[in-house]
Amino acid sequence: MRTLITNIKQLHQVESPSVAIPGHITRVSGKDMALLPYIDNAWLMIEDGLIHSFGEMGSLADNQADDVIDATGKMVLPAWCDSHTHLVFAAPRDAEFVDRIKGLSYEEVARRGGGILNSARRLNAMDEEELYDQSLVRLHNVMAQGTGAIEIKSGYGLCLEGELKMLRVIRRLKENVRIPIKASFLAAHAYPVEYKEDKAGYVDLIIDKMLPVVAGEGLADYIDVFCEQGFFGVPETERLLEAGWKYGLKPKIHANQLHHSGGVQVGVKHKALSVDHLECVAEAEIESLMGSNTMPVLLPGAAFFLGMHYQPARKIIDAGLPVCLATDYNPGSCPSGNIPLLLSIACTQLSMTPEEAVNAVTINGAAAMELEYEMGTIKVGKKANLILTKKIPSLAYLPYDYGNNNIERLIY
Repeated sequence: MRTLITNIKQLHQVESPSVAIPGHITRVSGKDMALLPYIDNAWLMIEDGLIHSFGEMGSLADNQADDVIDATGKMVLPAWCDSHTHLVFAAPRDAEFVDRIKGLSYEEVARRGGGILNSARRLNAMDEEELYDQSLVRLHNVMAQGTGAIEIKSGYGLCLEGELKMLRVIRRLKENVRIPIKASFLAAHAYPVEYKEDKAGYVDLIIDKMLPVVAGEGLADYIDVFCEQGFFGVPETERLLEAGWKYGLKPKIHANQLHHSGGVQVGVKHKALSVDHLECVAEAEIESLMGSNTMPVLLPGAAFFLGMHYQPARKIIDAGLPVCLATDYNPGSCPSGNIPLLLSIACTQLSMTPEEAVNAVTINGAAAMELEYEMGTIKVGKKANLILTKKIPSLAYLPYDYGNNNIERLIY
């Protein structure tokens, strides 16, 4: 099956010897994040789900295709790669939204039994089939906004059966939806009520009872820990990451959302694939990330929704590091998987340019899920997971026109 896209106004994020960044790109860092190579008036051929060839319209010789898409006035980009979501959940938490409006902090809501514990109660009471059906609707919604690869975490079960229920739902999504989906085991998301006075006992439960089953059934790609004051400290995080590595689960860390928790340093020490959130980042965290392969993942949608200070994206980029952006789609602190809106927040609140923001949700998002050799740029042989925009005047129009969805379709 061959599909030809013609008359593309601009084909963005191309890898070719003739553009600014030649060769194979696995991530983009520092000043290079401002570069987004593109071809004006372009074509692209897809064959059997892979990028077969592309170039300027004047170079199109072989136009034999089973399907032709005329993209006049429209742009084509790699699909968004959302490397941090909690898309599988049972119910919204809109009452807590009102509580915060009335003055309660995120931490105060959690101490009153809200937050993650609220989601856990509802998830454990919900039938697995209903949980799957709801999650599938959410997944299709974010795909309609251009998401072509996604990571989904457990963490609202907080017991063996609840965590397995979530991970089985994620596995069904993997099996039934044709975009790459990664699963993270996040039982260390919060302490269940029954372990409030026995935190070591809950860590033991995760390591001794949950991990062997999760790994034995091949339900997760990664292990994740919420390393934060009041949740899991550095010693507990280290125990969990070491246990995860023994089962072949690479770490991803919730780090430095509320405090300078040590999460970045412990993530780098244990070769975490990424450290995510990073509202609280100073020189110590920057220094720790320098020279590592750990990806800094910023979640400004959560900072926006919670009314917190934003992540210091400029400081991280100016230090020569890469930045990845992800939605943190979840029912409590960011009930949105809308990446075009995320781009707007990144540009207006984090002072990222449109090019930097797009790099952060394409190639760097792919790298944060170990998909950089399959997705994230326009390169011959990569998956043809692509965004076709509506007719727009410029790339900057995507974050500029924040009230509308300018994605016409996801091609995958």
